[in-house]
Amino acid sequence: MYDLAVIWEWIAFSVRWLHVITAMAWIGASFYFIALDLMLKPAPGMPEGAYGEEWEVHGGGFYHTTKYLVAPARLPEHLTWHKWQSYSTWLSGAGLMMIIYWVGGELYLLDPTKADLTLWQGIVISGLSLTIGWLVYDQMCKRGLKDHPTVLMLVLFALLVVMSWGYNQIFTGRAALLHLGAFTATIMTANVFFIIMPNQRIVVADLKAGRTPDAKYGAIAKLRSTHNNYLTLPVVFLMLSNHYPLSFATPYAWIIASLIFLTGVTIRHFFNTMHKTGKGPHWTWAVTIILMIAIAWLSSVRPTETWQDAEARDLTAYEQKYASAAGFDAAYDAVIGNCSMCHAREPVWGNMLWAPKGVHLETPGDVARNADQIYLQAGLSHAMPPPNAIQMDQAARETIVAWVRDVRAGK
Repeated sequence: MYDLAVIWEWIAFSVRWLHVITAMAWIGASFYFIALDLMLKPAPGMPEGAYGEEWEVHGGGFYHTTKYLVAPARLPEHLTWHKWQSYSTWLSGAGLMMIIYWVGGELYLLDPTKADLTLWQGIVISGLSLTIGWLVYDQMCKRGLKDHPTVLMLVLFALLVVMSWGYNQIFTGRAALLHLGAFTATIMTANVFFIIMPNQRIVVADLKAGRTPDAKYGAIAKLRSTHNNYLTLPVVFLMLSNHYPLSFATPYAWIIASLIFLTGVTIRHFFNTMHKTGKGPHWTWAVTIILMIAIAWLSSVRPTETWQDAEARDLTAYEQKYASAAGFDAAYDAVIGNCSMCHAREPVWGNMLWAPKGVHLETPGDVARNADQIYLQAGLSHAMPPPNAIQMDQAARETIVAWVRDVRAGK
């Protein structure tokens, strides 16, 4: 009989793999079309209604691209739509969030030191909060700020800062940054689903009916696509952040996340300007470096919780289930003897500043809370501890496996 923990881990891995693949496809297409749009130049002999053209060389051949600012005189027989990359990225990301932060919510989503929430309350906040950004942003684009793009982006940045702070008041550090990334990605995909694609369908319908399409639909879609372009890099950072405690395991994680959005703007501004003019503004790199230095400094500030604080905290029902098992004491000794030198609130291994992935294994509550990951990382596999750090004997690993399996079997 297969171990359900192993099956579940491979499901999570497969969905993450899918998410990375689809994100690469979407980001690649987005970057390419923005760059292509900025490189288009008017040329003699272009068809009527054409805005510009670009010649490119790749893969042993030449490509000649012509853009129509509104639409060509007639609808071509073959038309390629770019939409599924966006939808697949969001759907796979939503699935991954459900697997890690909803099903595994007691471990990865909730932080009892921040907010006293039940798991279902945390899940409801997690799901509903993702729609807030799109609803507010969409109204800003459609109403008073639609003719003031710079002000619109500043207000959107303020909204992201507020959400970054809010998530960090409720969720664990890694969940807070991940949710901010999902919050932003939802805005981006909603732009494609609710604005860009419907506007393009209106233009296509006009062409089919022999009507002259209204240029406003293309302009609206272009604005949303440009916004997506500037939001892409921060989303990638936030999606990777859960692997790096320096980004999320600090009291100032919400400020770090906010500053990352500014670096996304400076980096994209350089490349977008370079694609358009052939030369990028180098001051953007100086600003980016200053922002990253500020981020690195903020990341060095330690959280206030000590292991004594954690030890004094009451165990949750989930933790109590593992901590009260017959084999817990032996498993706890195995973990403390092999893992706590790195997985401590103040690690003693080398120049390590933070525990790997922000996982602490010092108190009984720590070990009970992370039982599933200990089981997979140090029990079934030899991923932890690193062999050049300490040689964990097989008996200790078997003790961990027996402890977790006994709990799951109801012993």
